[in-house]
Amino acid sequence: MGNWFKTTLLLGLLTALIVWIGNLFGGQQGMVFAFILAMGMNFFSYWYSDKIVLKMYRAREVSPSHAPELAEMVRRLAQNAGLPMPKLYIIPERAPNAFATGRNPEHAVVAVTEGLLDLMGREEVEGVISHEIAHIKNRDILIGSIAATMAGAIMILANMARWTAFLGGGSDDEDSGLGILGLIAMSILAPIAAILIQMAISRSREYHADATGASLAGQPFGLASALEKLGTYSRKIPMDAQPNTAHMFIVNPLRGRSFATLFSTHPPLEERIARLRGYGIPRSPNGESTGRDGLRQAEDTWRNLS
Repeated sequence: MGNWFKTTLLLGLLTALIVWIGNLFGGQQGMVFAFILAMGMNFFSYWYSDKIVLKMYRAREVSPSHAPELAEMVRRLAQNAGLPMPKLYIIPERAPNAFATGRNPEHAVVAVTEGLLDLMGREEVEGVISHEIAHIKNRDILIGSIAATMAGAIMILANMARWTAFLGGGSDDEDSGLGILGLIAMSILAPIAAILIQMAISRSREYHADATGASLAGQPFGLASALEKLGTYSRKIPMDAQPNTAHMFIVNPLRGRSFATLFSTHPPLEERIARLRGYGIPRSPNGESTGRDGLRQAEDTWRNLS
């Protein structure tokens, strides 16, 4: 499924959810208002969703002079992928994690937490960075950023509906949608629907990014080891993360919370690790990486497994 098709599908489904919410709030007039709002949000999300997410996590940009080893790693992996070097941000969080964002490879950002740099070895950090560069190469980053912004808006509207219903707002006439019962149902179902849409978009792309990332790094074991540690630390060190952005991170920052685990936007870590440990990078007879041909062979192998 092409990324443009997935982006269009995502926008269409989330827009439909917002229009449905508008109908429950105000019938036909509410639907029209919600549609206009959704169109404006789609435009806003395309241009500014990455900035919103970075600000949400208080991420700060770092220059190559302030983090030379990390910047060189990002530059080399981006070069392996045939991409311009993305901007580098650090998130002031003890929990190890990372994500990539931006509307295209020319405006891409890789953000890592302080905890990732403190708790991971060099090969493991390289594995994580390669995974995020892979998301940029595969053009997943726009999908993730738009999903975060739109899902966040849906959850805010759902909370408004819940409070409106509890305070006795709404009515049962035909022009006002489904009234109080509809508002209560929407306040429960809309966030779940938004998460399910995120899950449908996110799960398959994680396997693909693991495959591409391992290929860019030249071996899969750094990323496999990093995922193993990330799974352990995500249970021990809580991260103040929002559910609407959970799908953007390399591992779910909400692991351990029962509701978040039930509706996880990521495939099982154990499955991701097993796939990485079970398959190597194709190499030539003299032991050297087979370059872009090998990268394509590895991606094809792992993609068939997903």
